[in-house]
Amino acid sequence: MNTSSPSSAQAPDLSVATLSVRRLRHPGRWISGAIVLVLLALVVRAFAIGQIRWDVVGEFLTARVIITGFGWTLLISACALALGVALGFAFGIMRLSENPILRFAAWLYVWIFRGTPVLLQLLIWFNIGLVFPRLYIPGLIDERMVDVVTPFVAAVLGLGVNEGSYLTEVVRGGIGSVDRGQKEAAHTLGMTPAQTMRRIILPQTLRLILPVLGNSAIGMLKFSSLAATIAMGEMLNAAQRIYFINGAVIELLFVCATWYLLGTTVLSIGQYYLERHFGRDAATAPAGKQWFKSWARRPAVEGEA
Repeated sequence: MNTSSPSSAQAPDLSVATLSVRRLRHPGRWISGAIVLVLLALVVRAFAIGQIRWDVVGEFLTARVIITGFGWTLLISACALALGVALGFAFGIMRLSENPILRFAAWLYVWIFRGTPVLLQLLIWFNIGLVFPRLYIPGLIDERMVDVVTPFVAAVLGLGVNEGSYLTEVVRGGIGSVDRGQKEAAHTLGMTPAQTMRRIILPQTLRLILPVLGNSAIGMLKFSSLAATIAMGEMLNAAQRIYFINGAVIELLFVCATWYLLGTTVLSIGQYYLERHFGRDAATAPAGKQWFKSWARRPAVEGEA
């Protein structure tokens, strides 16, 4: 019979040297990865053996008419985005105005243009001459509306005004997220509401909404393809004119897809670096980039002293 007490029993050696380390296995990762690779291989094989003439894709990838169309695509996107940003900031500020008429006008703008499809708006702008036959401003202009609102102008107006309705709410949210104490400090320093908005609020709002603006630029580049429906000679319209003649429909569509992917990739890279630049911690940023804080914080401390 064992009469030894439990306290005299030796404890097991749990030193690191005696422990066997087993790598944690993840069979689910391998299985899901294999499934994805198989599906990807099937898709690549389908495109490789399908009735796609890749030589035609390569031929028209750098065709002059396609390059010119892509240039129009970039121009439409840039002009429409600039218009959308301008309208977004203008109506976003109006949404926060103390004037009820301005607030209602901004709300009505958002309600109409955010509540209807952008393609429908493009078609309305393209046919606006049926509503207003002439554009007449005494002493400035007296032209037929169809001569003023060309397909390019209709595309910029349709895309830009629609984008502005979305950016209005983004700007309104960005302005509302700025600390109220900074506004009060600016008011204490004797700044007018316009100076406070321009020097204190808008710089911080721009940094807050920058990711949304980057996504808007990428989306605008793709939405510009809708201009093909109003006979605007952008890239998709140029591709359509070509495949109506030679019948290479899928090949020309792949050409457009390649250029759109190239454009969105460049914009995505630019967005990444802009976000990294504006997203730096203000405490670690150079003193010259803390100018907005110098208006709201440093003078307030001096006033208290």
